[in-house]
Amino acid sequence: MRALFGVLRVVAAAAVIVAIVGQFVVSWSMVEDRAAFVVNFFSFFTILSNALTALVMLVGAWLAIARPADPPWFDLVRACATTYMATTFVVYNLLLREISLDQATTVPWSNEILHVWAPLYVVADWVLAPGRHRIPWQRLWTIALFPLAWAVYSLVRGGLIGWYPYPFLNPAQPAGYGGVAVYVIAIAAFILLVGAGVLALSRTPWPHAAPMPAGAESVREHEAQASGPGR
Repeated sequence: MRALFGVLRVVAAAAVIVAIVGQFVVSWSMVEDRAAFVVNFFSFFTILSNALTALVMLVGAWLAIARPADPPWFDLVRACATTYMATTFVVYNLLLREISLDQATTVPWSNEILHVWAPLYVVADWVLAPGRHRIPWQRLWTIALFPLAWAVYSLVRGGLIGWYPYPFLNPAQPAGYGGVAVYVIAIAAFILLVGAGVLALSRTPWPHAAPMPAGAESVREHEAQASGPGR
């Protein structure tokens, strides 16, 4: 079963890479300031989350074929990628589907892979693929670090150059900085909610829980005793 998911992960990674390259090449051919375009292109959360996903899927494919279970560090990285891709899916389809973003032109097939099909596969992979371990609840804040850093980067850079990757980050909108704050807080809360769901799924035995590494169970028990009943 793990070998099957290894193959599926290679296919998913290839699709994501082709979609990113396809959008990049078409946009590159249409812009004048190519240096600014490259930085702007890799400032979109969609591109960053999909690039991370492609890397995670390739590493996951190798682990699925070479090892009976995933190492705990990979479980956490994969949980992060799953959360970001689920967020990309929801934010795009609720807020951005009918909006043209500043990337010269949108390549329809690439757009659908990056915003719909890749996120759906990553979530399905998290739910169905065997070999993951339980992730402690306190790791939820680790999942939130990258989106927080990206939001700060986008707002600071946008304030300096007057360009924002998404309309809801632009304080020039009618609601101003207040509207930006509402969107950022709402998306941050959603990321934490999705991350909590991803961690909850990691703690269920279905479909196939990975065997705990030697000595890990005693470490878990020690952590539980140290953190008290509120853990």
